[in-house]
Amino acid sequence: MKPQPAREPLHEEQPQSACQAVSPMDEPCDETAIAFCDRCERWFCIAHFEDEEWHACGVEPGEEGGEG
Repeated sequence: MKPQPAREPLHEEQPQSACQAVSPMDEPCDETAIAFCDRCERWFCIAHFEDEEWHACGVEPGEEGGEG
């Protein structure tokens, strides 16, 4: 998977978005998102972008993580 260049924000005042990686324990990532996945249409930090296990497009339906 190749990192995509960050898209231009709609407003210059808009803050950078956080990584939208899907943690097996539903824990958020606090890193700044710099790469966009075209398959799951989410933004990721570089570490999670390169690890397909953190992408929603790589998670089987019904196995989103967390308890329950």
